[in-house]
Amino acid sequence: MQRNIIETIIGAVVLLVATGFVVFAFSIGGLDGIGSGYSVTARFDDATGVTAGTDVRMSGVKIGTVASQTLDPKTFDAVVAMTIQDGVPLPADSSARIVPDGLLGGNFIDVQPGGALDDIKPGGSIGRTQGAINIVDLVGRFIFGGSGDKGASGDKSPGEPATLQ
Repeated sequence: MQRNIIETIIGAVVLLVATGFVVFAFSIGGLDGIGSGYSVTARFDDATGVTAGTDVRMSGVKIGTVASQTLDPKTFDAVVAMTIQDGVPLPADSSARIVPDGLLGGNFIDVQPGGALDDIKPGGSIGRTQGAINIVDLVGRFIFGGSGDKGASGDKSPGEPATLQ
């Protein structure tokens, strides 16, 4: 009987500690949301690495999250809907770009504020954008010689030795 009570108490302590870890992880990870905010959209030619929940940052500080993304069937642009925190105005000439979070990290949306006196209204859009840059593709182009052309003469492969005529 004494053993069952001890096992029950230890089990309850384990559950409390596990619950504490879950609450801690949600608060540190920013998964608790950003509270209320207003919606803004942006159109990108390449939204690789951006999904719902991706951070939206300004000056390195999280100011919102990506709510959703859709494809415009006419222009084939990615339309990204973001929720921006209340109290964080975005000047009308702000720009947004998708940048990597470190060498091996995921991507986030970096908003650069403009200098306009008027702000983007709720439901408005950011006009100037830059899509994701594929680092692997850039490194491959650097290593294997530029844009992938066959060279100046057009008849040799990049690794093929030149012949004198």
